[in-house]
This record gives sequence, C-alpha cells and structure tokens, in this order.
Amino acid sequence: MTKVNDLHQKWMKNKKYKKAHEELAPEFALARTVISARVIAGLTQEQLAQRMATTQSVIARLESGRTRPSTQTLERLATATGTRLKISFEAEALPRPL
Repeated sequence: MTKVNDLHQKWMKNKKYKKAHEELAPEFALARTVISARVIAGLTQEQLAQRMATTQSVIARLESGRTRPSTQTLERLATATGTRLKISFEAEALPRPL
C-alpha cells in the first residue's frame, strides 16, 4: 500500500501540485495550530464546540483548513482553550530601499 507521504513527495515534482500546495500552506499551518490548541487543552472537538457555543462540525471544518475563521472566531477559540491569540506579519524578503 502506498503511503500518503510517498504520494505527496511524488506529486511535489508536478509544478501545478507544488504551487497549489504552497498557496495552501498558510491554511494548513492555521489548521495545525487550531488542532494543537485543542489537544493541549485536553478537549475533544465536541467539548471545544460547547465552550465556543458552536457545533462539532464547525470545529472539524476549522481543523481541516476548509474554512477561514474570522478573528472573532479565533478569539473565541483562544478563550475556550485557555490560550492567547497572537497575529503577526513577517517579511518574506528584505524590503527595498525607499
């Protein structure tokens, strides 16, 4: 049986796949962070949903990266997991001189 990681490595040689994967990287990173906050807090998706006054399916969509949460939703998630929301911008390259 082929492992997903093996397929991913094979597909990364395809320019279209690689570009699409790179464009989705921020969503994947956010999804991993949401999952991590929930797991560290020791909560199931259902428990987190209850604390956020939403449904388990909403939490599942957040964790899958299929939805782009608002800052309000992220604040509620932080409160529900006992964490602090921190948003930052990082330079991709050195800025050009003015």
